[in-house]
Amino acid sequence: MTLESDFAALIIFVGLPGTGKTTLARLLAKELAATYLRIDTIEQALRNSGRLAGPVEDAGYRVAYTVAADNLRLGRSVVADSVNPLQITRDAWRAVVDGTGAKAIEIEVVCSDTAEHRQRVESRRPDIPGLSLPTWLEVSSREYQPWDRPHIVVDTAHASVDEAFYTLKSKISQLIHETI
Repeated sequence: MTLESDFAALIIFVGLPGTGKTTLARLLAKELAATYLRIDTIEQALRNSGRLAGPVEDAGYRVAYTVAADNLRLGRSVVADSVNPLQITRDAWRAVVDGTGAKAIEIEVVCSDTAEHRQRVESRRPDIPGLSLPTWLEVSSREYQPWDRPHIVVDTAHASVDEAFYTLKSKISQLIHETI
């Protein structure tokens, strides 16, 4: 299955660490030849620059919003990969498409099996030099606000990467055809 559309899209991936969000976001960005923006990468680059006097806070998100908007105005689709646990950051991502002519597609990646999720978090290795990954306690106690609008949900708990990616593409394709 291939995804086709006549418009640029901001595809916003949301989910706790260890759910499979980054894996699916990368696969989709590659398939769509879309610009890929990962908040972890941006934030680590900011830390590594040595130019920040304090914590990164929302700087990584602000950089990503601006780069995403630039690409959307060029007609390029963008895949944004971040935890987005708060409604305010989800709303900020949606606001990025304003004035660009692009559509926003929100995808929440979950792992409904707590034991599986914990195993993933505890066995992960950083793929960004210098990045400290969160512990299971940090992930499981993180504030994660409920959604207030419809969005695509992909549960990776009992699915292979290929199965989860196929499910994701099917749901995106259905959404695109509903909005055309």
